[in-house]
Amino acid sequence: MSTLQRISHVVRVWAEKSPEHPALVEPSCTWTYKQLHAEIEGAKKWLTDSGVRPGDRVMLVCENSRALVALLFSLTELDAWPVLVNAHLAAEEIDKIREHSGPRRVIYTTSISPAATKHAKRDDAVITEIGGLGAIGLGALHEGTKPESVESGSQDNVAAMIYTSGTTGMPKGVMLSHRNLLFMAEGAANIRSVVPEDRVFGVLPMSHAVGLSVVLLGTLLKGATLYLAPRFDPISGATFLIKERITIFLGVPAMFVQLLQYAKLRGFSSLRCPDLRIISSSGAPLQQSVKTATENLMGLVLHNGYGVTECSPTIAQTRIDEPRFDVSVGRVFPGAQVKIVGPDGNPVPDGEVGELRVRGPNVMKGYYNAPEETAAVIDSGGWFNTRDLAKIENGNLFIVGRAKELIVHLGLNVYPIEVEAVLNTHPAVLRSAVIGRPIQGDEQILAFVQLSEGASVTTNELGAYAATHLATYKRPSKIVIVPELQTTPTGKVVKAGLAKLLPEPSPAQ
Repeated sequence: MSTLQRISHVVRVWAEKSPEHPALVEPSCTWTYKQLHAEIEGAKKWLTDSGVRPGDRVMLVCENSRALVALLFSLTELDAWPVLVNAHLAAEEIDKIREHSGPRRVIYTTSISPAATKHAKRDDAVITEIGGLGAIGLGALHEGTKPESVESGSQDNVAAMIYTSGTTGMPKGVMLSHRNLLFMAEGAANIRSVVPEDRVFGVLPMSHAVGLSVVLLGTLLKGATLYLAPRFDPISGATFLIKERITIFLGVPAMFVQLLQYAKLRGFSSLRCPDLRIISSSGAPLQQSVKTATENLMGLVLHNGYGVTECSPTIAQTRIDEPRFDVSVGRVFPGAQVKIVGPDGNPVPDGEVGELRVRGPNVMKGYYNAPEETAAVIDSGGWFNTRDLAKIENGNLFIVGRAKELIVHLGLNVYPIEVEAVLNTHPAVLRSAVIGRPIQGDEQILAFVQLSEGASVTTNELGAYAATHLATYKRPSKIVIVPELQTTPTGKVVKAGLAKLLPEPSPAQ
């Protein structure tokens, strides 16, 4: 277990040990550990001058960048709470998070993100050049906010708050402590034997738990170099892996599918990156066909992992020295505990399917300002209920399905109720039902809509309507207008059998 007090201390250690070693690399600039430490100190002064106090919630509407890293660490140095928000969320979604978290300030990484810039302008944020951070958008100071109670330098302080909508469709702020994130970073780095000479591809969003704890913190904790990218493109990505001599690439299944499609389009059967030693998938179920094809293309085992935001996030991960050729997510994360329980709450024997529960230093502090929802998922013994169905065989975990209706699209969580809530507000819609369907290492979002009597609207019009209210990755892949959606006596739409109304997608799709 890490003895560091704050997540920012991963930088301080290497700024003293190897000050000139590169820490963060972007196409336009590289920061050494010494420079990163100096930028954190400079950002601390700017934040203090901007009215940020210990215990304040500060929203970072962001994409991966050096500026994001410096701001994140400087906030935690001040014992403020960074509220990490993906800049690609829709305006309505960002407004909900702002309303729920009550931030002292909202900061936008406008230097790297057109999406963040758009949100900043909508918020009338002042965009200015801030030292080495580049152009940063600063929202208005909310003087009436009350800071949280914090114990200076405690590992139990909140180091990041990441919002997940949950099954209710309302935003829930997952409070992850310094202890949570440092535990995860250390374990993840040790599993992969990360060393200072490693060059890690930082393309997973650091506004989400894997990108934050496993990629960012796991890299810097070991003094390695992180190559930052705000988004993934298979053409430039393939070149990048070779040119920058990347050694570790952690992605979501959809990224590997894009590489496979690019290889097919260009007509090559091999993508060998001489320095690459680890490729790993997480964030969504990995299909066997995608795993096998990726391994054939890249000449490396595609490792697999599983987790949820509330567990910082990793619960299980395949080991480098124990490669799997099936789609098991491997052994339980070191230091964490799991149990598989039946409907009666009692553990089931190995090989039998049950609901997965987790306990350990990776389990969140709780949901922000939601004690009842926290108590509903973490019992008195500290066990977190994932509501996912799983089984254990020979010490390896297999995820069988989801007890909840979560859809994972492009590695990001999509809850059907969020999409349904938007569609149902259209004046022509009586009710809707949204489900997920696996396709090529990802999940499609399928929406079935029943129109109000006498109403008329096209699927294109409904798609355009959804696009104005939802983040890109939450928009339905296909909308189908049906004569009637079957409902229960209580008015709940019966979703069983909806997928059969559509033909199975072809490999080309």
